[in-house]
Amino acid sequence: MTSGTDSEANLEQAVALVRHAAGLEAHYVQLPEYASFWGPASYYATAAQTLDGEFVTTMAALAHSLQLHVHVGSFLEHTGQGYANTSVVLAPNGARAVYRKMHLFDVDVPGGVTYRESAAIEAGNEMVVASADDAVLGLTICFDVRFPELYRSLSLAGANVLCVPAAFSAVTGPPHWEVLLRARAIENGAFVVAAAQAGTTAEGLATHGHALIVSPWGELLAEATSAGLEVVVADLELDAARQRREQIDTLTLRRPSLYGGAVRRQSLS
Repeated sequence: MTSGTDSEANLEQAVALVRHAAGLEAHYVQLPEYASFWGPASYYATAAQTLDGEFVTTMAALAHSLQLHVHVGSFLEHTGQGYANTSVVLAPNGARAVYRKMHLFDVDVPGGVTYRESAAIEAGNEMVVASADDAVLGLTICFDVRFPELYRSLSLAGANVLCVPAAFSAVTGPPHWEVLLRARAIENGAFVVAAAQAGTTAEGLATHGHALIVSPWGELLAEATSAGLEVVVADLELDAARQRREQIDTLTLRRPSLYGGAVRRQSLS
């Protein structure tokens, strides 16, 4: 998807993509991060919406009419006190799960990208899993992918599909995006579904694109092949997550009683 500062155009684009995915017999559809609005903080006061705003309610109606689960990726939420980067998964029956991004994109890569998401966005403080038919979705957003302890916690809570809607930087994307997603899948024995923003906005926000769907074995099941609008589809044989976890049972073989202890420091010089 390629979102921008025109919220109505973003909504039209999102609706069209969800309808296209439904035409491909999708049961679960994921949009990228900041699907409702992607632009500078100076626009936030007018662009932010509530959970009962036009973007989410339109997606909820679409989930009901098409009888599928719609994950809005994330949208710019007005929380009352400020703003949050918020994921919502909408079920056909009207139920919904809400997750607010925990790890905010505050980076300074010399000659690359400097961004302070925390300057305007409040960090979430709750991990969320959501059941959607036979899938248990572990909800995360973009920069979260660099924090493996979050994905381990979601997997221990039963997640077999790890969701990573993103607007990943065009600078860090080529060396990091695919590697991180495949690592999260392999180490947890889970599917990873990662929708992505693609292209550069009028304000110069450049994103990597390359939406991916990864198996619990780390295989690419599907990936975007263009820099424009695209729907990526794969069949997830959910039992594969159980099988891979039985073969290499990292969830059980962990030794959490040791991880909180002191690290012995030893000099070799």
